[in-house]
Amino acid sequence: MTARAPGGASRPMGILLLLVPAIAVGQFRGIALAATIGFVAAIAAHYQAHRRLPWPGGPTTLLALLPPLWCLATAAWAEAPGRAATTALSVGGFVLLGAATARALSEEPPARLGRMMRLLAWGLALGILLAFLDQVTGNALRAAVRGMRQATETLYFGLKPAGSVIAVLLPLVPLLPVPRAAKAAMVIGGLVTLALLPASSAKIAALVGLLALAAAWRLGPWVARGIGMALAAGFVAAPLVFGAALPRLPSLETIPPSAAHRILIWDFALARIAERPVLGWGGEASRAVPGGRDTFDLPTLDRFGLTSPASRFWFARPEAQRLPLHTHNAMLQVWLELGGVGAALVALLMLRLGWAAGASGPAGAGVLAAAVTVGMLSYGIWQEWWIGLLLIVGAVFAALNRLRAARPR
Repeated sequence: MTARAPGGASRPMGILLLLVPAIAVGQFRGIALAATIGFVAAIAAHYQAHRRLPWPGGPTTLLALLPPLWCLATAAWAEAPGRAATTALSVGGFVLLGAATARALSEEPPARLGRMMRLLAWGLALGILLAFLDQVTGNALRAAVRGMRQATETLYFGLKPAGSVIAVLLPLVPLLPVPRAAKAAMVIGGLVTLALLPASSAKIAALVGLLALAAAWRLGPWVARGIGMALAAGFVAAPLVFGAALPRLPSLETIPPSAAHRILIWDFALARIAERPVLGWGGEASRAVPGGRDTFDLPTLDRFGLTSPASRFWFARPEAQRLPLHTHNAMLQVWLELGGVGAALVALLMLRLGWAAGASGPAGAGVLAAAVTVGMLSYGIWQEWWIGLLLIVGAVFAALNRLRAARPR
């Protein structure tokens, strides 16, 4: 009898891809832990199969490490130096794990990678189904998991991250090795589910991602490259763009208070950015920047046309802080915490991601557009579950590029 060959990195990564969409529904913060375990297991499996480690390298990895390295440097003047240093080290280590996993997958046999991608298809379908069922049952599924008799409002809004995961993964559906009917069902089911979820940014991201996918299918890699160039320019010019646009907005009375709140957060962040435009306030300063925990004064509300009794009441609540945890915009958070130096480093990364996404086919443009849309409207740049999701997607593209290279021409 012959010894069975080791499974390689694609086996633990396939399990991770199967579980991540369901984890996003059950407890989205678990994505960070699941990704860490999956990456370590994939690296270990690669070592077992090849007797060498898949050392990360290449320009994308280097550029992805520069922002956390600069965040580490900003600990010298940060408002919360310990948190800045800890975040920088954990994010940097996470990037290295994800890059090593991507390297391992790029050396896997195509047949194994095909099986891994089928597991992603099953996982995405399961995640969409669970999110749909939880929403239409009044969050009964997640309440049951937590041992709660009745779902709370907090539990209701906890489905937003699941919507973001679905939105980012939907542009991958055309590449999944499943029948066309299954692909169509996933896309339709994903869009219907997102329409039901309380996740406006995810809804926008899904549409933007699918439109970018269609455009790249028609126009080629310059769609993704254009997105990368636009992002690079946006990160460099963000304070000027936001500073010029916000004063020209009409009254915010006509939009939902939560949306108006984000615009006021951006206005406050711009004022703080102007005080330290080059070096920033330091990593994780969004949590500790002076004045961030205060509510908005009446002159600020008047300036944005928020003069009705309902608006006055909504913004008088303790939760309506000037800067609750982060800016809800990646560009402004980078400028606030890392300054112009950090913005330049991130701009270089965005350029590289645009070119890499362009080389990965139309799905690269779709995923990049969807992820960027979510990042500009929702989560903090240091949230580990969100970084974990992006690193998982990066590893998937390493596998897809390997599959493309193995196809006969």
